Amino acid sequence: MAISFSADETFEMAEEIERSGEAFYRKAAGLGSAKRAKAKLLELAAMEAEHGRTFAAMRGRFAAGKAAASLADLDEQVAKYLRAFVERRVFDPKSDPASRLTGAEKLVDIFRIAIGLERDSIVFYVGVKAMVPPELGRDQIEDIIREEMSHVATLSAEMALAGMGRA
Repeated sequence: MAISFSADETFEMAEEIERSGEAFYRKAAGLGSAKRAKAKLLELAAMEAEHGRTFAAMRGRFAAGKAAASLADLDEQVAKYLRAFVERRVFDPKSDPASRLTGAEKLVDIFRIAIGLERDSIVFYVGVKAMVPPELGRDQIEDIIREEMSHVATLSAEMALAGMGRA
């Protein structure tokens, strides 16, 4: 049994994830972080903004009728997985991760939170990739997944440096 699923709500959620990530990195950069860490956080914010623009463009292509708005042919398990995200049972992209930053966090804590946010977005985008036909941008989603993975690697390295007092 196929489950009807809205591409619009999926891409809207992806845009929210990227906006939240950008806001988180900008706030974290403004909390008096070390110069090196601040530059890295602002770089990550810019990448998240670019991802948001990519998802907005993909959403526009779907809305313009270049693909069905209802993706009823999705594998049932993929559809259930994405539905759980959209219904905010897995995590809530409307929550504001930047609001979790009080200014009292150590840099290591900021990086740890950021890694969790990146990991959540990767998990979601893997599901999104399964619903996007190749001709409508599956490669773009794969590129974003790879970038998000590189963010985890970057944040892990920065966290290690911060833990040694060298960020």
